[in-house]
Amino acid sequence: MKFGEIPLSEAEGAVLAHSRRAGERLFRKGRVLSAEDIAVLRTAGIDRVVVAQFETGDVPENEAATRIATLVAGEGVRANAAFTGRVNLYAEVAGLALIHAARVDTLNAIHESITLATVAPFVLAEPRAMLATIKIIPFAAPREAIERAEKLLNETPLVSVAPFVAKRTALISTHLPDTKPQLLDKNRNVIAARLKALGSDIAFEARTEHETKKLADALSKAAKENTDPILVFGASAITDRHDVIPAAITRAGGEILHFGMPVDPGNLLLIGKLGGATVVGLPGCARSPKLNGFDFVLRRLCANLPVTAREIAGMGVGGLLTEIASRPQPREDDAGPPHTPRIAAIVLAAGLSSRMGHNKLLADVDGKPLIRRTVESALASGASPVIVVTGNEADRIEKTLADLPIQFMNNPDFSDGLSTSLKCGIRNIGTDSDGAVVILGDMPSVSADLIARLIAAFDPAESRAICVATHKGKRGNPVLWARRFFPEILALEGDVGAKHIIAANDELVCEVEAEDDAPLLDIDTPEDLAAYAARAK
Repeated sequence: MKFGEIPLSEAEGAVLAHSRRAGERLFRKGRVLSAEDIAVLRTAGIDRVVVAQFETGDVPENEAATRIATLVAGEGVRANAAFTGRVNLYAEVAGLALIHAARVDTLNAIHESITLATVAPFVLAEPRAMLATIKIIPFAAPREAIERAEKLLNETPLVSVAPFVAKRTALISTHLPDTKPQLLDKNRNVIAARLKALGSDIAFEARTEHETKKLADALSKAAKENTDPILVFGASAITDRHDVIPAAITRAGGEILHFGMPVDPGNLLLIGKLGGATVVGLPGCARSPKLNGFDFVLRRLCANLPVTAREIAGMGVGGLLTEIASRPQPREDDAGPPHTPRIAAIVLAAGLSSRMGHNKLLADVDGKPLIRRTVESALASGASPVIVVTGNEADRIEKTLADLPIQFMNNPDFSDGLSTSLKCGIRNIGTDSDGAVVILGDMPSVSADLIARLIAAFDPAESRAICVATHKGKRGNPVLWARRFFPEILALEGDVGAKHIIAANDELVCEVEAEDDAPLLDIDTPEDLAAYAARAK
C-alpha cells in the first residue's frame, strides 16, 4: 500500500487518509475519493491530499476484518458489519465468554495490521454485550498475513459463549442449636437470587442439623430428586477434608474432588460428586450478594462447563477480590463490556403514490410486493423492532406483511405529508432504543447489508450520530438517527424530511458508501417500476 500526499488530479479511487473540509462539506478519512469528490475539493481550492493507494496483494480493511471475524466468532456470537476496518463481536445469548487466550496472542503476532481485543475469559455475557473487536490498523492488510490468520482460525473459533442452562438445584442448609431460622431464610434468598440471574432455581430444599449422618441423609434425598448441582450451606465453615460436610458426602456414597480454591473471598469452597450431581460445599462468603469464589463455580456449572480441581486451580489470576471496596449485586458485579446499539427501523409505507396512479408499494415484482422486499431487508439487518408506518390502503399493506414479526403504526394524517409519518414512527420507538434507521418503503433495492453497515457505523461517542447511505458521494437513504435528534424530528411540519437537520449537524454525520445506487433509487412512476423490475430479474 502506498501512502502519502499526491496531486488531486491523481487521487480518484484513492482512500483519503485525513479528514478534509471543502466549503460546507466534510470528507472524512477512509473515504474512497470519487470524481465528484475531487471536483468539490478542487472548487474549494484544495490541490493536494494525503491518501492511501492499494497495491497488488493488499486486502482492503473491511474485507480483511470481515474474513477474520467470520472465523473468530463461534457459537453464541454474532459479528456486526465491518466499518473503518473494524468488526465487533457480540453475545447472542446469556452465558460465559469462552476465549482461547493463547491463540488470540498467536493471531495478534501474525502481523501488526491485524488486531483482536477480547474480554477476559469466563466473564458474564449478556445478550448484545460486546465480547471482542477485530481492527485492521491501516487501510489494508497484506493478503499473505490474512491467509496465515485464516489458516490459524480454521482450527476452531477463538470467541464463543457457553449459554446458561436451567438447573434444578438443591439447597441443603445445616444449623446449630443457636442458629436463627431468619439467617437460613436470608441465605436461601441470596442463593435463589444468584440462581435466578443465571436462569435456574431451587427445586429441592432441606434443613438439617450440622451432623454427618443427618446431612448424608439429606444429600441422598436431594440426589434422588435428580437435582444438580447440590449446594450445601453449612452452619460452620469447612476446615478440613474430614469435616462434617465432606464426611457427609462420602457417607452418602459420593467423593471429594477438591477442597479449597485460590479465590479470596471463597477459599473454603469444596467440590464433590454424588451420583451424577456436583456437590458444592459453600464458603461463608456465599451468604453475601457480593462477588466471591462461589460465583466463579456456580456460573460454570450453570453453563455446563467442567469444574474440577484443574479448573479451580486456574482461578487464581483475577481471583483476588478482597481488596475491592464494593461489589454490586449478582449479575451486576461486572460493569461488563459495551453493548451493541439497539437500533429500531422505521419503514415509511403511508404515501399516496400520486405519480404512480396506484399504490406502488403493493406492486408485484417477480412474485413479491415492493413493500415486502423493503421490510424483509429491514428485518434481516438486525434492526429491532421494525415499525411499519401505514396510511394509504393500510389494510392492504398490513395484509401483505401480516406474517412478518413487525409492528404496525397507522398514521391518520398521512395525507398531510412525509413528516407526519416520520413523526408517527419516532413517537412509537421504545425508550430502550439508542436510535432509529428510517427506510423509505419505495426503495426496495436497499439491502439488509447496507442497513447493517449503517448500524455498524453508528457511534455517537466517535461523532457518528447520523449515518447516511451514499453512492459516489451523493447522499440518499436510509438514514440512521441517534435518539438525541428525535425531538427535532418531532418538530417537523409538512411534506418534508429531515435533510436540514443533517446539514446543520455535518460534524456528526457519517457517510456509508453503498456498492450500488440503492440509496438514490426510489420508485415514483410506472417507468421507475419497469426499470427496477428489469434490474431485479
